[in-house]
Amino acid sequence: MLRPISPDAQTIFALSSGRPPAAISVIRISGPQARDAGTAIAGSLPDARCASVRTLRNPTSGERLDDALVLRFDSPASATGEDTVEFQCHGGRAVVDSVLRALGLVEGLREALPGEFTRRAFENGRIDLTEAEGLADLIEAETESQRKAALALAEGGLAKQIREWQEQLLGLSAEAERSIDYDEDDAAMDPALLSGIARLAAELHSWLERPRVETLKDGVRVVVAGPPNAGKSSLLNAIAGQERAIVTDIPGTTRDHIEVPVALAGIPVVLTDTAGLRAAEDAVEALGIARSEELIERADVLLWLGDPGAAPDHQRLLRVHSKADLGEDVPDGSIAVSSVTGTGLTELLGRIAGLARALVPEEGRIALNRRQSKHLAEAADALTGGETEIVLIAERLRQARAAFDRLTGRAGIEDVLDALFGRFCLGK
Repeated sequence: MLRPISPDAQTIFALSSGRPPAAISVIRISGPQARDAGTAIAGSLPDARCASVRTLRNPTSGERLDDALVLRFDSPASATGEDTVEFQCHGGRAVVDSVLRALGLVEGLREALPGEFTRRAFENGRIDLTEAEGLADLIEAETESQRKAALALAEGGLAKQIREWQEQLLGLSAEAERSIDYDEDDAAMDPALLSGIARLAAELHSWLERPRVETLKDGVRVVVAGPPNAGKSSLLNAIAGQERAIVTDIPGTTRDHIEVPVALAGIPVVLTDTAGLRAAEDAVEALGIARSEELIERADVLLWLGDPGAAPDHQRLLRVHSKADLGEDVPDGSIAVSSVTGTGLTELLGRIAGLARALVPEEGRIALNRRQSKHLAEAADALTGGETEIVLIAERLRQARAAFDRLTGRAGIEDVLDALFGRFCLGK
């Protein structure tokens, strides 16, 4: 839903493409004075949603700055919902700096804050909060799975689903209000109302059972644990493909945990090397061992190097027989691996990826983040109150509608906006 633009809105500008040097740089102007500012620099503007080449000049001195492709987008049919002008100029540092300086000379313009263009798009109803969150995730995406999940949000996949839920909820609320106004007693309540509420609540709960997007962003935590000198650090280095942990024959070399982010089959994973588990010989080692025990409890996947019978109880445990190059017998149920020769690494990595894949969202399916899950759970809980009195049911439906408003950013989200849009770069 488009919102009216405040008459006090300021006109902003910034470089919206990557930092120069580049072949082309895009400089964006947005706000009520965007067209005046564009005219001051380009002399004249093309028709809306058309592109034309113009000579950009300093508005004070008239000095020629560059020949650029100029585009104009009129409110509300623009990225921000405001009047917008874009200069696509040559991407040299001197060219970009000169155009930005020239815009700074135009009265009423100021440089945009990080994320301000996207925030204006949100505030003007061009995108909802879930799409803004998806765009922030897309900018920060480092793996293919992160990119796909973020793109699904940024392109409005969740927003479309929420609109469908809201339409269902509105219909149920209308039926509840009709019952209050016209039905003489609760016994005459249409059973379809209760079954409709139950179906919607079940659908919301099924979405809440999906893996959350944080596992894609933060990585699946794979902890390597076992007694001293079991080959934990060597295994981590072999998987990471570089020397990240110090390896010696001295027990207790690893005192604190070491984290190494890697991608396995496109899945972000955080490998964690831990201190060897034994009776500590000094206070520092004792702290490291205590930290190891905490990390084992929090591990998404646990690689145990040591006596298979001494392995901790863990839902996703892989027993690893390290130093397979020494020719020792391999215990049943263990994966034989050699960090020296590489034997067994492919099998181990495949097993890790298989367990990790079950913890991340399925490719092509929309994944919720922590904030979205919280508000969706509020809506689901409101729909599963169990009331049978129509007035109480109507109130529960109202609570569910309010939860959806918080989910999309229409209400009660001021505390999250600064944190969200602060994740964006300047010019976005």
